[in-house]
Amino acid sequence: MNEKLNLGLLSSAMYVAAQVSANVMSTKIVLLPWAALSVDGGTIIYPVTFTLRDFVHKTWGKKNARQLVIIAAALNLIIAGLFWVVGKLPADPTWPFQQAYEQILTPIGRIVIASIIAQVLSELIDTEVFSVVYKKLNDVVAAFTSNFVGLVVDSIVFSSIAFIGALPFSTVMSIIIANILIKLVVSIFSAPFIRLIPRTVEFDQI
Repeated sequence: MNEKLNLGLLSSAMYVAAQVSANVMSTKIVLLPWAALSVDGGTIIYPVTFTLRDFVHKTWGKKNARQLVIIAAALNLIIAGLFWVVGKLPADPTWPFQQAYEQILTPIGRIVIASIIAQVLSELIDTEVFSVVYKKLNDVVAAFTSNFVGLVVDSIVFSSIAFIGALPFSTVMSIIIANILIKLVVSIFSAPFIRLIPRTVEFDQI
């Protein structure tokens, strides 16, 4: 059996996996030792979702890329609901980690809501910017430009909804700045990989 790897399917699966993982990791606020900036843990992996979405866009077209953004948002909401349901179920008396589970995974609700709103806005904007720039210039410039616009929108919207009122404003601003800087660095390295993905849809579908 000599079937070609479906790059669109692979990119979609990786996109959804990165989205879900980032939401869970965002429940922890970490301090970057080299910059003294606070950032949610999901920032470690979330920036690559912009480039993965670009992969899908280039292989399956803009229409499917838009659908993927909505599907990922729905899956994140479902998973957050499942975390909450499992957290409410009585724990076995011999399992000593109920409190830890509740403290880490059940407060994920606000983070997921913030993430979903920020994700949908930023990724749909990313989709439109990628489409326009790709048709006028090239895929690398399109990936970097769309990623940059998307990551700025995502960082501001997500951090504001997720943390304002729960953390000091100075910490929230630190998270926003750190998010933008880290995501920008990741985008600089990840955007050129778009060249490795062949366009498999008609040009007018980009």
